[in-house]
Amino acid sequence: MLIRIVRMNFQEDKVPEFLENFHANKEKIRNFPGCQHLELWQDENFKNIFNTYSIWTDEVALNQYRDSELFKSVWAATKILFAEKPLAFSSKKIIELG
Repeated sequence: MLIRIVRMNFQEDKVPEFLENFHANKEKIRNFPGCQHLELWQDENFKNIFNTYSIWTDEVALNQYRDSELFKSVWAATKILFAEKPLAFSSKKIIELG
Protein backbone atom coordinates (compact mmCIF):
# COMPACT_ATOMS: atom_id res chain seq x y z
CA MET A 1 0.00 0.00 0.00
CA LEU A 2 1.26 3.47 -0.93
CA ILE A 3 -0.16 6.70 0.48
CA ARG A 4 0.19 9.75 -1.74
CA ILE A 5 -0.35 13.29 -0.49
CA VAL A 6 -0.17 16.31 -2.78
CA ARG A 7 -0.36 19.82 -1.25
CA MET A 8 -1.53 22.47 -3.69
CA ASN A 9 -1.65 26.22 -3.16
CA PHE A 10 -3.96 27.87 -5.67
CA GLN A 11 -4.42 31.45 -6.79
CA GLU A 12 -7.42 32.50 -4.72
CA ASP A 13 -9.58 33.39 -7.71
CA LYS A 14 -8.82 30.01 -9.33
CA VAL A 15 -10.22 27.82 -6.51
CA PRO A 16 -13.68 27.43 -8.13
CA GLU A 17 -12.03 26.34 -11.39
CA PHE A 18 -9.92 23.76 -9.53
CA LEU A 19 -12.94 22.40 -7.66
CA GLU A 20 -14.95 22.12 -10.86
CA ASN A 21 -12.15 20.13 -12.51
CA PHE A 22 -11.66 17.93 -9.45
CA HIS A 23 -15.37 17.11 -9.15
CA ALA A 24 -15.57 16.35 -12.88
CA ASN A 25 -12.74 13.81 -12.59
CA LYS A 26 -12.81 12.45 -9.02
CA GLU A 27 -14.72 9.26 -9.88
CA LYS A 28 -12.42 8.51 -12.82
CA ILE A 29 -9.36 8.97 -10.60
CA ARG A 30 -10.83 6.88 -7.78
CA ASN A 31 -11.78 4.11 -10.22
CA PHE A 32 -8.40 4.07 -11.93
CA PRO A 33 -6.82 0.61 -11.55
CA GLY A 34 -4.79 0.51 -8.34
CA CYS A 35 -6.46 3.49 -6.63
CA GLN A 36 -8.04 2.26 -3.42
CA HIS A 37 -9.06 5.55 -1.82
CA LEU A 38 -9.25 9.26 -2.66
CA GLU A 39 -9.92 12.31 -0.48
CA LEU A 40 -9.71 16.06 -1.01
CA TRP A 41 -8.84 18.19 2.01
CA GLN A 42 -9.02 21.98 2.37
CA ASP A 43 -6.78 23.86 4.79
CA GLU A 44 -8.73 25.20 7.76
CA ASN A 45 -7.08 28.63 7.69
CA PHE A 46 -6.04 29.12 4.07
CA LYS A 47 -9.03 28.38 1.84
CA ASN A 48 -6.88 28.30 -1.30
CA ILE A 49 -4.72 25.40 -0.06
CA PHE A 50 -5.88 21.85 -0.77
CA ASN A 51 -4.42 18.39 -0.31
CA THR A 52 -5.28 15.22 -2.11
CA TYR A 53 -4.89 12.05 -0.07
CA SER A 54 -4.92 8.85 -2.07
CA ILE A 55 -4.09 5.24 -1.40
CA TRP A 56 -2.61 3.08 -4.15
CA THR A 57 -1.86 -0.63 -4.24
CA ASP A 58 1.80 0.16 -4.91
CA GLU A 59 4.17 2.56 -6.66
CA VAL A 60 3.67 0.76 -9.98
CA ALA A 61 -0.07 1.55 -9.88
CA LEU A 62 0.60 5.20 -9.00
CA ASN A 63 3.10 5.51 -11.83
CA GLN A 64 0.64 3.94 -14.28
CA TYR A 65 -1.86 6.61 -13.28
CA ARG A 66 0.76 9.36 -13.60
CA ASP A 67 1.56 8.09 -17.12
CA SER A 68 -2.11 7.95 -18.13
CA GLU A 69 -4.03 10.33 -20.37
CA LEU A 70 -6.42 10.93 -17.46
CA PHE A 71 -3.64 12.29 -15.25
CA LYS A 72 -2.13 14.31 -18.07
CA SER A 73 -5.42 16.04 -18.82
CA VAL A 74 -6.33 16.66 -15.16
CA TRP A 75 -2.84 17.90 -14.31
CA ALA A 76 -2.65 20.19 -17.35
CA ALA A 77 -5.85 21.92 -16.22
CA THR A 78 -4.70 22.03 -12.57
CA LYS A 79 -1.11 23.22 -12.76
CA ILE A 80 -1.97 26.51 -14.47
CA LEU A 81 -4.02 27.47 -11.39
CA PHE A 82 -1.21 27.26 -8.82
CA ALA A 83 0.10 30.16 -6.77
CA GLU A 84 3.12 28.05 -5.72
CA LYS A 85 4.75 24.84 -6.80
CA PRO A 86 2.88 21.83 -5.34
CA LEU A 87 4.46 19.51 -2.78
CA ALA A 88 3.95 15.77 -3.30
CA PHE A 89 5.19 12.83 -1.33
CA SER A 90 4.56 9.11 -0.97
CA SER A 91 4.53 7.24 2.33
CA LYS A 92 3.65 3.92 3.85
CA LYS A 93 1.69 3.41 7.03
CA ILE A 94 3.79 2.12 9.93
CA ILE A 95 1.38 2.33 12.85
CA GLU A 96 -2.34 3.01 13.15
CA LEU A 97 -4.14 3.42 16.46
CA GLY A 98 -7.89 3.13 16.32
